[in-house]
Amino acid sequence: MKIDGVELRRASLPLKAPFRTSFGTETTKDVLFVKVVTSESEGWGECVAMSEPRYCSEYTDGAAEVLRKFLIPSLGELTDPDVHALSAAMEQFAGHPMAKAALETAFLDAELRACGTSMSSYLGAVVDRVPAGVSVGIKNSIDELLEEVGGFLDAGYLRIKLKIEPGWDIEPVRAVREQFGENVLLQVDANTAYTLADARHLQRLDDFDLLLIEQPLPEEELRGHARLAEMMRTPVCLDESITSAKVTADALAIGACSVVNIKPGRVGGYLESRRIHDVCKANGIAVWCGGMLETGIGRAANVALAALPGFVLPGDTSASDRYFAEDITEPFVLDNGYVKVPEGPGIGVEPIPDLLEAITTSVEWIGMDRF
Repeated sequence: MKIDGVELRRASLPLKAPFRTSFGTETTKDVLFVKVVTSESEGWGECVAMSEPRYCSEYTDGAAEVLRKFLIPSLGELTDPDVHALSAAMEQFAGHPMAKAALETAFLDAELRACGTSMSSYLGAVVDRVPAGVSVGIKNSIDELLEEVGGFLDAGYLRIKLKIEPGWDIEPVRAVREQFGENVLLQVDANTAYTLADARHLQRLDDFDLLLIEQPLPEEELRGHARLAEMMRTPVCLDESITSAKVTADALAIGACSVVNIKPGRVGGYLESRRIHDVCKANGIAVWCGGMLETGIGRAANVALAALPGFVLPGDTSASDRYFAEDITEPFVLDNGYVKVPEGPGIGVEPIPDLLEAITTSVEWIGMDRF
């Protein structure tokens, strides 16, 4: 398979409503798409970096630059291109997992389309649909929160995740439990907003029978999470701390968590995501698939990953209309709480040209003849 070049496409897609977390508020999805063009097929990837380095050190402009200057040229080094060779070639560059994941996904999509294999089959999926949860941002009032949660439950979502931060934690959780009952699968996500000094306060969440508390402490504090896990009945889940299969194994070895959120962009792609899944499954640790407000391109790949056997909890694999009035692919639809796994070759979806063009802000072609 000969690689002709790579297209970097920037786009801006408005969210249906502002989405607020402990690290900021998003109103528009500033997205970088990567398209790999080969002699046999084309493949798409979506970079999940945000426009500003708040969730992590990566950001969209920086991801585009590292792709342009370092990662895409590494394709020219491959004598017999395949996705494993590309992954190995990119290891010479430190960091930038979201940029690496986008290029890896686009290349893998092209490779699988060329041989007619679906991504779900390639990764080892065991189901054709996955249970869908929904993430609910920080609101201006309890009444606003209850209205939104009620709407998502009416729509059929199987799990509710509440974003929390100091000053917006105990009372919102209490209100949701009192309004909607003990049978609702409920979890919270702090996005690193607390310190171990808040442990006694966080213990109050044990009263609400939560599925888990996600990433309460800063990402580097594995030992702090292990100590917190000893102090709480609520299971501790790691998100930002999980950056590789090795880090995952270390976290499990010291008891830093009993649940893991796998976000492919955060760990460098779907090959590493599968390794993390395998480590967790071997250790009896539940995993679920996190989200980064992806369009249908990124969502399709996430849904394929979430069909692996270790993904036993509903993920942030919401329907397209959770975030966007109109997605750029055929929309993912909620059906009795589940989202269907794409069956076609590669990631199984493609952008609709007119919809993609309408949100595109720039396009750059990088041909392999440069290298």
